[in-house]
Amino acid sequence: MYSRIPMPKVEWKEENRRYALCFFSLIGAVTGGLFLLWRLLCIKLGFNGLFYGAVSTLIPVIVTGGIHIDGFCDVTDAKSSYGDREKRLEIMKDSHIGAFAVLHLCMYMIIQTALFSQVNNWKTAVIVALGFVLSRAMSGFSAVTFKSAKSEGSLQSFVKPAHKKITFSVTLMSALLCFCGMIFTDWFSGTVSTITALYVILYYKKFSYKTFGGITGDLCGWFLQMCEISVLVSAVVSYYLKEALIK
Repeated sequence: MYSRIPMPKVEWKEENRRYALCFFSLIGAVTGGLFLLWRLLCIKLGFNGLFYGAVSTLIPVIVTGGIHIDGFCDVTDAKSSYGDREKRLEIMKDSHIGAFAVLHLCMYMIIQTALFSQVNNWKTAVIVALGFVLSRAMSGFSAVTFKSAKSEGSLQSFVKPAHKKITFSVTLMSALLCFCGMIFTDWFSGTVSTITALYVILYYKKFSYKTFGGITGDLCGWFLQMCEISVLVSAVVSYYLKEALIK
């Protein structure tokens, strides 16, 4: 459901969804792996700059089919409506995209392309790649621990049948391994990226509870997109900051 990777079809029943969120991070591992392979290809062929950044931006969209971007757009439209909680939740169910979502999505992808084009070393690239895994681990973690805004919907189809304790443990361990991997790769950029990701999930919880009364599937997608670009910003900016301080 969360990717366009061809997989064997299975019967959509409750017992087959008990551990589905535990494997959510694997899609991030595929995305991060493809990003690293693309960087290697660019080095071999001499590609850089805008072309390198643009394809890097498209990789997660191609892998996921844009399902999380859809959530980002829905939440943006709902937040920009300045309506009450019920109105915002209603807007998120609308399949149409509004002007504010289009504007924010364009800005998001322009900034993301520019940032990817500045990933010019392997340490930063590895941290960014781990960010794809981390965002999904934390999204899965929030799904089984944060309060839900609705008792039904796409999120609930995974949360209700989920084995909560196992999902909690697996997603938490996945996130911790990502944090350790980031810091081990580069202690400064990794630490900055870790702190940033933790801030984003805390903001996500506060924002979701205050604005929507809890989380939804769309909000999980919105968080995933915000976490990914926040790790990307942190990794790139902290690398150049460290280089400037060393000089």
